[in-house]
Amino acid sequence: MPWQLSGTTLEACNCDAICPCRRIDGVGGGRSTSGECVGALSWWIERGEVDGVDVAGLAVVNVIWYSDDQPGSPWRWVLHLDDRGDRRQREALEAVFTGTLGGTPEQQFPWVYKASDLVAVRASTIEIDHAPGRGWFRAGSVVSLRVSAPYVTERTVSCLIPGHDQPGRELVCERLVGDGDGFAFDVEGRCGFESTFVYAGP
Repeated sequence: MPWQLSGTTLEACNCDAICPCRRIDGVGGGRSTSGECVGALSWWIERGEVDGVDVAGLAVVNVIWYSDDQPGSPWRWVLHLDDRGDRRQREALEAVFTGTLGGTPEQQFPWVYKASDLVAVRASTIEIDHAPGRGWFRAGSVVSLRVSAPYVTERTVSCLIPGHDQPGRELVCERLVGDGDGFAFDVEGRCGFESTFVYAGP
């Protein structure tokens, strides 16, 4: 059955701002700053229905790692699903974010359209605030992010994951911490990005 989600996104990684993976003034991105990327992405679903299941008001967080030097740069990732959702809601979101239902994730999620290693799917307590320019989120005790301010630039920046057609803004990450499921990172003053998203299928 058709499905659709829309809302806001907030993400950060260990790259310098502006993240070189993004599209800048229409030019496609390239290699990450250090050649090895660690980070976290979050989605706040303002409106959404998947196979008749209402998922509005729930959040999703993805913790990721990849190396540019590995053939195909496969992503290693952990998917955190909002534990305020019931079993049917979490199953619906898992199907969307793992790409099982097809649709736009097959073109926008690198962990879907290329080889990847899904380490775990967790039902986690997710606290989230996507206030423009000063957002933050936390998934249990495993990962947290807080941004400090927009990154000052006149350049046009977009990101594949929310969609290059969606308005977005580069940010400065105040602090990004990950500790669990084989992830261990603590970075300050690096890149972040906020945007809106609309995903749909099939």
